[in-house]
Amino acid sequence: MEILQDRRYGETHEWYTVEGDVITVGVTEQGQEMLGDVVFADLPDVGQAVSEGAPCATLESVKAASDVLCPVDGEVLEVNEALEDSPELVNDDPLDEGWILKIRMEGEPAEWMSPDEYGRMLESTD
Repeated sequence: MEILQDRRYGETHEWYTVEGDVITVGVTEQGQEMLGDVVFADLPDVGQAVSEGAPCATLESVKAASDVLCPVDGEVLEVNEALEDSPELVNDDPLDEGWILKIRMEGEPAEWMSPDEYGRMLESTD
């Protein structure tokens, strides 16, 4: 399982990267494996306000629907429109092409786990 060093990780298996005042959010490889085959992505509207710790998108799989938690307060700047026609991108390439949304941050993002901390969390749940 790949844990990229340029990201922060949430306990519910989301990742984020920051570039300037824009944060990109996605789901980790572990998260997509737990979901199973993603069949639908319920994405927010561009311009919608989002809140730290609250759901900012929902991924539906053949198993269940799971919320994607937001690491920051802000405004949705962009959503991955490719997920509308190809939600399986979350399974096929969760760390790159399967990103979910970009948010213009208001303030600093929540201090999620470092790559090492996330790796230790995964090891402790095996």
